[in-house]
Amino acid sequence: MTADRLIYLPLGGAGEIGMNAYVYGYGQPGKERLILVDLGVTFPDMDTTPGVNLIMPDVTWLEENADRLEAVFITHAHEDHVGAVGRLYQKLKAPIHARPFTRFHAQRKMEEAGQVAEAVIAADIYPQVIKAGPFSVSYLPLSHSIPESAGLIIDSPAGRVVHTGDFKLDENPVLGDAFDETLWREIAKPKDGRRVKALVCDSTNVFSNNPGRSESEVGPELVKLIKGADKMVVATTFASNVARVKQLAEAGVAAGRSVCLLGRSMQRMIMAGEETGVLGKFPHTISVEDARDVPRDNLMLIVTGSQGERRAASAQLARGKYLGLSMKEGDMFLFSSKTIPGNERGVIRIMNAYSEMGVDVVAENDRYHVSGHANRPDLERVHEMINPEMVIPMHGEHRHLREHTRLAEDAGRKAMVVVNGAMCDLTGDAPHIVEHVEADRVYLDGNILIGALDGVVRDRIRMALNGHVIVNVIVEGDEPLGEPWVEIMGLSELGSSKAPLVDILEEDLGQFLMRAGKKTLRDDDKLGDELKRIARKSTNDEIGHKPEVTVVVSRLE
Repeated sequence: MTADRLIYLPLGGAGEIGMNAYVYGYGQPGKERLILVDLGVTFPDMDTTPGVNLIMPDVTWLEENADRLEAVFITHAHEDHVGAVGRLYQKLKAPIHARPFTRFHAQRKMEEAGQVAEAVIAADIYPQVIKAGPFSVSYLPLSHSIPESAGLIIDSPAGRVVHTGDFKLDENPVLGDAFDETLWREIAKPKDGRRVKALVCDSTNVFSNNPGRSESEVGPELVKLIKGADKMVVATTFASNVARVKQLAEAGVAAGRSVCLLGRSMQRMIMAGEETGVLGKFPHTISVEDARDVPRDNLMLIVTGSQGERRAASAQLARGKYLGLSMKEGDMFLFSSKTIPGNERGVIRIMNAYSEMGVDVVAENDRYHVSGHANRPDLERVHEMINPEMVIPMHGEHRHLREHTRLAEDAGRKAMVVVNGAMCDLTGDAPHIVEHVEADRVYLDGNILIGALDGVVRDRIRMALNGHVIVNVIVEGDEPLGEPWVEIMGLSELGSSKAPLVDILEEDLGQFLMRAGKKTLRDDDKLGDELKRIARKSTNDEIGHKPEVTVVVSRLE
């Protein structure tokens, strides 16, 4: 009989930052009982995913094996870990476990998608154990940039896996759980003579060579900065970083300013923090209506949009007025955040817009922001504390995973880069890949989920890059009726000959119809192909572009 095995299969988050989804399984090959850790999203951009709302992991493999899925465990309430639960729950139908603050957000995601919020179950922390088939799972409290973050202690007959989730080693956080070295060393103690089998570990900051700093170091620096400002102060950070939002508000009050929060996501996060009891007493804030009447040198706004999101408050202010408020020369705008790779253009666009207004922009300054992820020395410390048989890097681009693997191997530990879709067997003395599954992505486009291979996004990109020509012809039997007519979108109206492009296309297409053979005129496919070829060639001759072409052949019988 084939031996049971312990497998690890990332479906998202391994080879990219965002869209986290990690499967663990134990049992006979192909019959393992499964659990899923996190179900997150990533965000689109106009270059590669125009018009798309959200991007999610493709869970087709998991859906096909949903009868083997015991449970879903969410580590924390960031969108890249919890954002897809509502949209993908219908495919999986497994109970979802989360700590109370995370549960609050997961239930809201479920309700927004028309799912049953009660499917999300509140979890307590270690030593409480949640049974899920052959797995016993405990939540390991840890520090991150959002309250009630947790790693997972996953016990199976093949040994213990510690899945860190996103974390930092902060012994004095403003909110949430402090790093507890005693607890970490306790869970690392050999069990039945066996060390921790695998440490599956956050890799985001593996290239940052200084030890991570505490969130509590930011508050005093914020007070100094805001007290030194002469006119209105506007600050942005991640809405989910409620500890930072609270410190910004406290700094504003300490500087004698009235504080106003702008942005629904930030207000929702603060409400969630208050309702779940993790936030404590938040400083008094005023409404946007009252903010309009406050003298500029006594006002501080805390706004959404630290990553350049076009509809967020920071971008709206950069374009002019927002809810009756506007930036003026001498005001200060603070980015109390780090720009996530891929968002640089949007953030720089906002910075330049403020600069043109005469606003002083403070950005990418370590005094006013600390990361929520463990730096390289912190990762080395965790490797030493947990002392696993093997290290599997996760949550990072490929370069992060590769560097983290090297870090572990340099210390004499077995390690492997395991990317999305690679099924890794953790059972033996070293990890090895046993299978590859399809692990692409799906897009939320409006309110419809579409696959990466469906062609919708590809066609949208092609139209954006090349423009669009629509050719209309009417045919009766084997005779064209009248001239073809053409519509263009996203193309220059005049060609190099200085004549209207539409006129040139209609002339060239009309000449073809006049000389086309009866066999071609009777065959819609042949006729369409020829009209498309001529439209592309004529457009390219005139403006140097080969557009996307749609041919509409209408037949009169």
